[in-house]
Amino acid sequence: MTNAKTNPLHKALFRILRPLARLLLRNGVPFGEFSELVKRAYVEAALEDFTDGRRKPTDSRAAVMTGLTRKEVKRQREILAIDDAAPEGRSNANRASRVVSGWVHDSVFQTEDGKPATLAFEGPGSFTELVRHYSGDMPPRAVLDELLRVGVVAVEGQSGRLELRQRAYVPAGDSAELLQIFGEDVSDLISTIDYNLASSEGSRQPLFQRTLTYDNIPPEIIERWRKHAAERSQGLLEDLDAWLGPHDVDVSGLGSHIKTGAPVRTGISIFYFEDPVLSRDT
Repeated sequence: MTNAKTNPLHKALFRILRPLARLLLRNGVPFGEFSELVKRAYVEAALEDFTDGRRKPTDSRAAVMTGLTRKEVKRQREILAIDDAAPEGRSNANRASRVVSGWVHDSVFQTEDGKPATLAFEGPGSFTELVRHYSGDMPPRAVLDELLRVGVVAVEGQSGRLELRQRAYVPAGDSAELLQIFGEDVSDLISTIDYNLASSEGSRQPLFQRTLTYDNIPPEIIERWRKHAAERSQGLLEDLDAWLGPHDVDVSGLGSHIKTGAPVRTGISIFYFEDPVLSRDT
């Protein structure tokens, strides 16, 4: 086996897996369960991402690519087929996010100057209509309770109307929803890095990927830095959302009238990180 200390990819993988192992252990996931998921991911990647343009790889070819036996490839492929057949609805976090996005961008729920309007709970142009349009069959009261819980929405004291306080929904204290976001964010980051690594070997333009890092910051300014970074990052995301949101088919109201090809999932992800520096070379 290649030495992880000398192989650049192995070094990068270990750095990824170290905090992942901590998260898995904290959530009671033993190595056997993780290993099973890794096998499934290998098989799916071999079958879906490495076609020759004419047909999908056979179990035999997938076994050669992954190092698994043909029997194991077949077993994992059958599990994947069952998983693919199961309907996958939007998560509660995704549904709540779309309600907030609709409130921000849909003119039906805006004031004359284009800002999110205060809404009655029921009636024409109400919060109930907003939820039914952007969150499917979720009960409006359940969506409102969640948005009130995380401080995205507030109730005006006199009128009882609903006011949007934040332009983004982030679940608070819900480990299931946060784990889903974790899966999406890390998956998107790795996909971007993979695309950029492949583009360096061809003629494709790389996707935007930047990180700001310093490793000798005095602890007394960290609290100010956290606040400053959060405010500026939120402002940037809101600016980008104002540009991209109106182009979303669900928000624009154009729906099936747009026939320019398959829709694209795209976005920008910002996250803050902070680690103590345990030792420094002198």
